[in-house]
Amino acid sequence: MTQVLWSPIRKKDRPQEEMIMDALRNVHIFKNLTNKEIKKILSLVYTRKYKKGDYIFKQGHPGNGMYIILNGTIQIIQEKREENIHQEELLATLHSGDFLGELSLLDEAPRSASALCLEQTEALGFFRGDLMDLLNRDPLLGSKIVLNVARVLAERLRITNQQLADLQEKEARHVKEE
Repeated sequence: MTQVLWSPIRKKDRPQEEMIMDALRNVHIFKNLTNKEIKKILSLVYTRKYKKGDYIFKQGHPGNGMYIILNGTIQIIQEKREENIHQEELLATLHSGDFLGELSLLDEAPRSASALCLEQTEALGFFRGDLMDLLNRDPLLGSKIVLNVARVLAERLRITNQQLADLQEKEARHVKEE
């Protein structure tokens, strides 16, 4: 018998349901949602277990959704290829409660990095198709989520802009010193 990769949340498993609802409440994308709205989201997410060394997604593959780490550790790695040289740059290490891949809720562009499990990991998947269906069925709830995704992306862009400005300032000082 084949094992199902993604499992729906079963109503019979109350402890798991409560743990997942808590995980959803703690993710910025579901911030300020009511308990009733969180329960609607609960019916749209799936759990999956990964082994150490598994990729949740790979750089260059089409994005289809975001993931919330229930337990485990994931590295976000960007691969760079120049001629015959293959390099990997570690962008982030994520742990239980962190989320990743949220940009793919808005578009289907290829992933800009890979997500590698450093240990056995359990994650929730929330997929773009389910968000689009939610936007049609419950536009207010869907809009809250999309607005929260936009807020998360805006904050990350602000941080990136500040890091770039700091790097440019550091480079300008270095050039001036020479």
